[in-house]
Amino acid sequence: MKARAAGDQCDFFAPNTNDLLLAGVDEVGRGPLVGAVVTAAVILDPERPIAGLTDSKKLTAAQREGLATQIRERALAWALGRAEAAEIDTLNILQATMLAMQRAVAALPVTPTSVLIDGNRCPALPMPAQAVVKGDATVPAISAASILAKVARDAEMQALAQQHPGYGFAKHKGYPTPEHLEALQRLGPLPEHRRSFAPVRALLSLSSTT
Repeated sequence: MKARAAGDQCDFFAPNTNDLLLAGVDEVGRGPLVGAVVTAAVILDPERPIAGLTDSKKLTAAQREGLATQIRERALAWALGRAEAAEIDTLNILQATMLAMQRAVAALPVTPTSVLIDGNRCPALPMPAQAVVKGDATVPAISAASILAKVARDAEMQALAQQHPGYGFAKHKGYPTPEHLEALQRLGPLPEHRRSFAPVRALLSLSSTT
């Protein structure tokens, strides 16, 4: 049997959207230079539908907050997972994301019978799992997970912005925008920055040689 590639632990099955214990999983924060990658797992309750679920990036912050409240109130189960910056630096961002997804599924108070994951890779899970490209826009449970993860990580960036106001985290959420890169040059990396990511690594390398 051919060995699976790292992060390629998907099973191939026909997803049953009528499965009452189908969990959707998504992540937020693979691209930023700072902070954790945050994941969410959600099992929706078909008896308590939520209108307006879609890819969190297509929603305003206010819409996400409103839907997140409904998801937490109406879902059969939901949970967050995460992998910290130090874990990302140790494992790499792909493996850290897989770990964060495993943590979200494991934290669910109800064990799902199957899992659908946004993207094209799956972590190793104890139940059948399948990746769905653009699932955050097409699978309601994944959309719900996308929203919860986005709201949670944005709140962390708001808190980090209050602790370190010079970096503009509330605006760019840690992504490598010109504003963030300029602040990195001016103020230097924080402990929360991902040292394995090129802009941060370059600054640390430069400082170690001066």
